[in-house]
Amino acid sequence: MLIGLGLFLLGGLIFLAGYFGLPLGHLPGDFRIQRDNFTCIFPLTTMVVLSVLLSIGLNLILRLWKK
Repeated sequence: MLIGLGLFLLGGLIFLAGYFGLPLGHLPGDFRIQRDNFTCIFPLTTMVVLSVLLSIGLNLILRLWKK
């Protein structure tokens, strides 16, 4: 349940980031295919950027926690 809650909160933060003007999902390298009744979005660059930021943040937290 905690993992589900964490994913829900992360999704909400990403939604709010787009609301406040951060171009998540619209960066160069994010793929979007639109047809008449079909839309496929693959945010490759956004996923890489978020992965790097989360890795840095978790490493900082773990290093501070060990001291």
